[in-house]
Amino acid sequence: MREKIHPKYYQTKVTCACGNTFTAGSTKKEMSLDICSACHPFFTGKQKIIDTAGRVEKFRRKYGIKDKTAEAIKKT
Repeated sequence: MREKIHPKYYQTKVTCACGNTFTAGSTKKEMSLDICSACHPFFTGKQKIIDTAGRVEKFRRKYGIKDKTAEAIKKT
């Protein structure tokens, strides 16, 4: 490795807007994020599907997939 051309590498403290903190390697000493794996809908399972022009419904009808939330609403 050549000297004086590479940036310094730090153990960085990463802070998310939700309050989650963890360490990672980076060239910055501290980082702040808007979203992390602790609050991202994909990882938490609280994902909402935005239906554009009935595409989701068409897909579900095509492959015979039943909507769990619609069944739960009908039962109440």
